[in-house]
Amino acid sequence: SATALLVLAAAVGLAVALGLLLHAPANRFCAASNNHTGFLCDDRATCILASQVCDRVSNCRNGEDEQEELCSDLPHSLPGYLVFHCSNPAYWVYADQRCNRMNDCGDCSDEMGSLAACPPCGSEWWSCSPVLYEYCSCVPRRLCRDGVQHCLSWSDEYVC
Repeated sequence: SATALLVLAAAVGLAVALGLLLHAPANRFCAASNNHTGFLCDDRATCILASQVCDRVSNCRNGEDEQEELCSDLPHSLPGYLVFHCSNPAYWVYADQRCNRMNDCGDCSDEMGSLAACPPCGSEWWSCSPVLYEYCSCVPRRLCRDGVQHCLSWSDEYVC
C-alpha cells in the first residue's frame, strides 16, 4: 500500500507539473498583426503586439501581459524579443515600433541604419529627407501635394 501511495503521489505530481507547463508557455514569442513581434497569452491562441505589454491595459484574458514580474523594471524585465534598443543607450522602444515609419527613438535609429534593418519605403510612402522629425526617410504619400513642405527638397510638393 505504501508503494501504491507513492505511485499515486508521483502521478498527481506529474499531472500538476504538466498542467503548469501547459498553462504557462516558456516561450511567449509570436507574430502579431502585420507580422510584427508579439507576446503570446496563456491561452496560447491570443497574440498581442509587443507595445501592448505593460501598457496598463490587460490585453490577455488572465492579465499576464501586465504582471509585475514582467513590468517591474522596463525594459530590463521584458523578454529581449519585445525590446528594440535605440542608438542612444538611454532610449528603447517596443519591437513592433521598429520599422513602422515613425521616429519613435527620436534619432531615427529605429527606422534607419544597420540596427533597424528596415525595408525601403513601400508604395504608400515617398522616399526623401524629411523636414520634420516625425518621419525618418519615408513620408506618407497622402501628404504629397498638400501645400506643406515635408521633404527638404520639396519633392513631396513638386515630384511626388
